Amino acid sequence: MKDILVHLDDSERCAVRLGLAVGLARRFEARLTGLFARIDSFAPGTVAHQASDFLVAARETVRTGFETAVTAAGIKGRWWHLSHGEPGHVLGETTFCARFADLVVMGQAEPKSPLVPDDMVEHVILNSGRPVLVVPYSGTFATLGERVAIAWNASREAARALADSLPLLAGAASVTVLSLRGGHDAESRALPDVPAVDILDHLAAQGIRAESEHLTGEQIGKMDMLLSRLCDLGADLVVMGAQGPGLLSMMRGSGTHYVLSHMTVPVLMAQKQHTFSRWIKRRKMG
Repeated sequence: MKDILVHLDDSERCAVRLGLAVGLARRFEARLTGLFARIDSFAPGTVAHQASDFLVAARETVRTGFETAVTAAGIKGRWWHLSHGEPGHVLGETTFCARFADLVVMGQAEPKSPLVPDDMVEHVILNSGRPVLVVPYSGTFATLGERVAIAWNASREAARALADSLPLLAGAASVTVLSLRGGHDAESRALPDVPAVDILDHLAAQGIRAESEHLTGEQIGKMDMLLSRLCDLGADLVVMGAQGPGLLSMMRGSGTHYVLSHMTVPVLMAQKQHTFSRWIKRRKMG
């Protein structure tokens, strides 16, 4: 994990996710890119696809804070900003920029926020192909990745999230696998035709010692149990795959959207599937 991108705007919570991103960059000796992307509140500028004076002023204030934080931490940093604040541009280009990082740090969507497009976090998770660390819009987080919970259902999305989280898991004091599958931890108990696969065995091969628990229930009921168990464990990070059908409007009832709406601790999500490119305008790779 050597290249981290943090989404920045001029919200009150921006400093919280910047602080977490700076801490991660220092821990992994990574470069930190600050990406300023927000909707322009000046309508004529949005229509003209030009940054208003208000947007430029907000951008420069945030840039000063970012550069100060990077310098104080003694890490490598660079600054990116979008050319204007038209909502579709903010949505598409933020997702595109995310593809050039090992990890993306974003903030949980705040209800009725005028700063970013609706569902921007989901779009980045589902379209970028990169792991996204989502920081709740309330609360403070003294640690990140010391007590990790993994939401595991043996899907390819869960496998992708697990693989992307390995650098964080390697430094954790405790790791708990919260299985959303039925049966015991050995995944093949319900699959007699496959070898005795076991996620704890896989983690052990990575040098990571973990415990396992099983959650029962259906769909959203499981998500409520998951969120409740995180509190019991004192988890400071949860790792899970992001699942959803091709149309974002169809995932309103999914566990992914439910967790992103109700999360109280940082969540690292990843999505293996790459069938959502129609949401992003096509561009030549640089």
